[in-house]
Amino acid sequence: MKLFFEILFYVSGFIIFWAMIGYPISLKIIGKLHSGNQMNKDYSHKPSVTVMVVAHNEEKVILDKLNNIIELDYPKNKIEFLISSDNSTDSTNKIVEDFIKNNKVQNMRLYEVKARKGKTNAQNEAQKTVKSEYLVMTDANSIMDKNSVTELMAAFTSTDIAYVSGRLAIVNQESSDVSGAEASYWDSDMVMREIEGRIQTITAGNGAIYACRTKDYYDFNPIQCHDSAMPPLYALQGKRAIANHDAVAYEKAGEVIEDEFGRKVRMNRIILKHILPDLRILNIFKYKWFSYFYFGHRTCRYLLWISHLFVLISNAFIISESWVYSVTFIGQVAFYLLALVKLFTKTNNKYLTLIYYYCATVIAQWAGVYSILTGKAKPFWEKAESTR
Repeated sequence: MKLFFEILFYVSGFIIFWAMIGYPISLKIIGKLHSGNQMNKDYSHKPSVTVMVVAHNEEKVILDKLNNIIELDYPKNKIEFLISSDNSTDSTNKIVEDFIKNNKVQNMRLYEVKARKGKTNAQNEAQKTVKSEYLVMTDANSIMDKNSVTELMAAFTSTDIAYVSGRLAIVNQESSDVSGAEASYWDSDMVMREIEGRIQTITAGNGAIYACRTKDYYDFNPIQCHDSAMPPLYALQGKRAIANHDAVAYEKAGEVIEDEFGRKVRMNRIILKHILPDLRILNIFKYKWFSYFYFGHRTCRYLLWISHLFVLISNAFIISESWVYSVTFIGQVAFYLLALVKLFTKTNNKYLTLIYYYCATVIAQWAGVYSILTGKAKPFWEKAESTR
């Protein structure tokens, strides 16, 4: 049994280390070795585009979003706007209709989803009405940079590029320690995505701003989300999903832990499938860097919930075998106690905040697994009010 617990300890510990430290460091080294692979852009590429906004009861922010997208710097005769309302029951639909009428916006239309089945279903339904060559998708509470669509389209420089993700910029990182921690996460993740996309393909996008060819659009199961499903789909088709971080969308992060925790639980609603969504990913000879990227950036992260449990339990069983195991066990306990100190004292110490935020992220994974196993996972959710 000793050998079993030691193997469990080291395997679980490696997964945690590789997800949080090993992979990011290795990627920076790989990025330097591939520094010549810079992104090509073609600003003369101005195809027809539909900007799709999915909204469910977004009366607080939808007017700002509408004013934002009609000011995008893109040829007016090549862009249209599609608001897919996911069975909104507030004044969202009326605001959109009044905006179109009062501003005489000829290239904007409202698509009303009759039964609420979540964002992905609303995208699936509305996409079937799209006639443009490209789709740009964005959230109702995200404000797009004026040149964002131009930047997204400029990145489609070859037929093998099927997906381009923009950069999410957090605008309220100074508002609370929670939003600050989320901003730090995105900043570090953006660095990794830039390298992945430059070398071959990113492993995930973000819902605030991304684009694909209309003909490449895929009807995913509504329980899935484009952020995590689209890039792997294209990678397995031999295509590329890349990141152009000059295409920017601005958004508020959750300012209270309840909102951010709830968001992360929803993100993990099919975490078990995300660990290895397709066995073909293991074929490193065919998929090359993507196999390496996915294992480090996704699989190891999606295993944090179980790895932390296993490394703690196995450590407890072998603690008497060596002083090293005593130190690692005490270190783990101290780590979780520091998270509790942050929880109960509400101190603004940035190191305690990062520990607390990390622990909340892992617990959110457990909550996601629980919702899957109990059949409570659903394709829609209530928005985080502090992000509006």
